[in-house]
Amino acid sequence: MKLQHLAIGARFEYEGIVYVKTGPLTASSEQGGQRVIPRYATLKPLDVPAVDRGSAGKTGLDRARVVAAFESFYACAVEVTDAGGRERLAGAREAFLAALRS
Repeated sequence: MKLQHLAIGARFEYEGIVYVKTGPLTASSEQGGQRVIPRYATLKPLDVPAVDRGSAGKTGLDRARVVAAFESFYACAVEVTDAGGRERLAGAREAFLAALRS
């Protein structure tokens, strides 16, 4: 398992030493002291489940805010797009909004 798959506070073993994840690339050993854990390092998780990436994205965004931000972007894009490209842009907008509904 890689460090990025563990939540902050998760315990794991690396090179025979038990650590607690304290940041995106850092951990504290149980004996004291901090260490940078390389991204390529393979870790052995201890008693803490890995972060579920599948549900993280679903709860992190507010649909209304995404739609509002997209509509603001779309209005600007329409202004800078020539008449020939506006139909294609409108189709892309509809596809984007349909994807949000599903």
